[in-house]
Amino acid sequence: MQLFDGMSETAFRLAAFLAVFAIMGVLELLIPKRRLTAAKARRWLTNLTIVGVDSLLVRLMASLAVPLAAVAAAFYAEQQGFGLFNWTGWPLWLEIVLALAALDFALWLQHLASHKLSLLWRLHQMHHADVDIDVTTAIRFHPIEIGLSMLWKIVWVLALGVSPLAVLLFEVILNGASMFNHANVALPARLDALLRSVIVTPDMHRVHHSVIHREHDSNYGFNLSVWDRLFGTYTAQPEKGHEGMTIGLAPYQSADPTRITWSLVLPFKDLPKRD
Repeated sequence: MQLFDGMSETAFRLAAFLAVFAIMGVLELLIPKRRLTAAKARRWLTNLTIVGVDSLLVRLMASLAVPLAAVAAAFYAEQQGFGLFNWTGWPLWLEIVLALAALDFALWLQHLASHKLSLLWRLHQMHHADVDIDVTTAIRFHPIEIGLSMLWKIVWVLALGVSPLAVLLFEVILNGASMFNHANVALPARLDALLRSVIVTPDMHRVHHSVIHREHDSNYGFNLSVWDRLFGTYTAQPEKGHEGMTIGLAPYQSADPTRITWSLVLPFKDLPKRD
């Protein structure tokens, strides 16, 4: 897909990722919310290596066949006339707004299922095992989970007939929002309250990474905060406060989650009993 001034889809995604990552990284240095407990260099190397593996998997899926990537699926639906939006004749701007909301809800449902179904939790626990939370936690997902997430998005893209532009915008927005709400930044309380009425803020999502089970089983949103409020899974603040709370999972409060091999093989180990 060619975008502004001939910029490719890949270049646009990379530019957006690097810009948001850099901004969040600088803000974490200037206005950190919490003191990190693990060696930052080691954590960052592990988390960035994981995102490299994830990216290779997604590119491989895209190269195998249409529609094994969300944007490719959108082109396929458009060409074949599949999906709701290809039947309605609604204006593009309205389709994009509705598609962004629908896909965000789809990811909220997937996230909920990842906590409730033990098979999916095996994969998702690698994300939660991180003993600190910062901008790199946003990209710490097991490659198998990334692959399944892509297939889930494809189902929704085909069913709705989402346009390729809307899919690209959704994925770029989602990636940026995830880095924002995982960032270790201290927002002013009034700004946080204003923003979280619409989107997920760092303070809101940090609750989800609490070692306390009932807290990490809440605040599932990645971008819009409305779904947690609507379905009763919203928790405003952590019980022990943001500075006093423990991040991660109780069985893995060690240096193990900072190791790349340990992280990638975690889903294949015995699953600890959850409280």
